[in-house]
Amino acid sequence: MGEMRGPGERRGAIDRDWTKGSIAGNLLSLAWPMIVSGSLTMLGPTIDMIWVGKLGAASIAGVGVAGMAVMLVNSTRMGLSQGMRAIVARYIGADDIEGAKHAAQQAFVISSVFAITMAAIGILLARPILIMMGLEVDVVDEGADYMRIMFVGSAALSFRMMAEGIMQASGDAITPMKISFLFRFFHVALCPFLVFGWWIFPRMGVSGAAVTNVFSQSLGTAIALWFLLTGRTRIQLTLRNFRLDFSMIWRIVKIGIPASVTTLQHSLGNFLLMYIIVAFGTLAVAANTLVQRIEMMLFMPCMGFGQAAGILAGQNLGAEQPGRAEKSGWLASGIVTGFMLVCSVAILIWPQQIIGIFNTDPGLIDITTDFLRIAVVGYSVFGLAIVFQQCLSGAGDTVPPMIFGLVTLWLIQLPLAYFLPKITDLGVYGVRWGMVAGIVGGAIASLIYFRLGRWKRKQV
Repeated sequence: MGEMRGPGERRGAIDRDWTKGSIAGNLLSLAWPMIVSGSLTMLGPTIDMIWVGKLGAASIAGVGVAGMAVMLVNSTRMGLSQGMRAIVARYIGADDIEGAKHAAQQAFVISSVFAITMAAIGILLARPILIMMGLEVDVVDEGADYMRIMFVGSAALSFRMMAEGIMQASGDAITPMKISFLFRFFHVALCPFLVFGWWIFPRMGVSGAAVTNVFSQSLGTAIALWFLLTGRTRIQLTLRNFRLDFSMIWRIVKIGIPASVTTLQHSLGNFLLMYIIVAFGTLAVAANTLVQRIEMMLFMPCMGFGQAAGILAGQNLGAEQPGRAEKSGWLASGIVTGFMLVCSVAILIWPQQIIGIFNTDPGLIDITTDFLRIAVVGYSVFGLAIVFQQCLSGAGDTVPPMIFGLVTLWLIQLPLAYFLPKITDLGVYGVRWGMVAGIVGGAIASLIYFRLGRWKRKQV
């Protein structure tokens, strides 16, 4: 039996019962700290790009491609984390704290194995991966060290994501936000010193940006583990009664593998699309990289509301309240659609000013502006896809999003991105139109499946 806790034992907002009260209030209360946390997490690569952008187009392209390769392999970790989130949320919704603790312990076992694997990949394959992409020599030189350092440092990222995922799935979104503030402030302050060699620090260029990431992620991991181990969040992890539970590990992996494939195919799609864009030159690669950095910041509110709706879906299903789970998803989807429409208008009005934050090269600004104007077509529906995918994942129903992702990538995005530049006079802009078509197709499929409601009967 799980450990039951009455109202008198609860500790305010940390132990709030998210299966009761106003759905809108619960969604907003969970979403805003998750938006802040996600935005701060994405601020790292954005800050890197701002400083690296001062080093030239080759540095931008090298960091952009290397960063995509890192995301490609890290996607597996994100999926496994989703499996843990779904199970922990169900246990919390059922008020089974001991069950949630046990699932969290097994998740850390998975993270340990994954971290070792990622470090090995980084050490051995960083440069061969970039050479395989057919990049110019100067781009490979800039990107290889960045990728190698980021892979080796992925152990810290792995444990931090798992720790913060445990807190968020339990309903504590405030503590991860505080942690993000602390380690990201350290990152922002240190990055230019290592990139440009200010004060007593060596000039490390793009490698300095990677080292700053590793240092800051390690700090965030240490703080997150301290919160978990000392009981300063909803779930206190200890080694008491710890045992390897392969059945629980399999439950996490069984949910996590489809989620991993979903995120993997998204990263793989970006990687392959970048491979296609490479043929159009370094300027096109740099422009695509800048668009991705801008999109990271735009999509964070969507991801925050999606994750909040996913947690509410999981906890409400654990509490046997599927109606509240579904209402959370619809409400979140409406909010993010409105947000993305406002952002789209702003991008259409001030594209040059937005791009100028990263780089002021006229040629780069021109092509990036065109890329953004095409991307805006898909922004209005991309938020829907994020929210519904997160709701399904929070419920543990991760196979349909995987199927939708595979179909849109291999039957829509990649074929159009490859053939449109060849059969039309669109050139590299055909690649961007292919990407938009895939986004729209995925959003429509996710909306239809969510409306059918089969996910509400999913057992984890």
